[in-house]
Amino acid sequence: MSEITPAVTEATFEEKVLKSDKPVLVDFWASWCGPCRQIAPSLEAIATEYSEKIDIVKVNVDENPGIAQQYGVMSIPMLNLYQGGEVVKTIVGAKPKSALVRDLSDVLEA
Repeated sequence: MSEITPAVTEATFEEKVLKSDKPVLVDFWASWCGPCRQIAPSLEAIATEYSEKIDIVKVNVDENPGIAQQYGVMSIPMLNLYQGGEVVKTIVGAKPKSALVRDLSDVLEA
């Protein structure tokens, strides 16, 4: 975990994600997941480049099974984009940074 994409837990999810003033991309991941590790640098780059527009946080599904279950996380990596406390977009699977930026263009180019 890095300061750029901080970890969020069941205890901090509501405050950091649902009550955030700006869009939050939640990366549902696990330490044993290879594709999750593959996309981490891309997510950190997006978080750095677009820090005024979006927050990116990580939820370890092994440590926070309640959140994973609540949001129907069946396969990882899974990214949920939250705005105003609601899921407005879901991205499943590892994608290159360019594809992630394209998928998030509504928020990043707003």
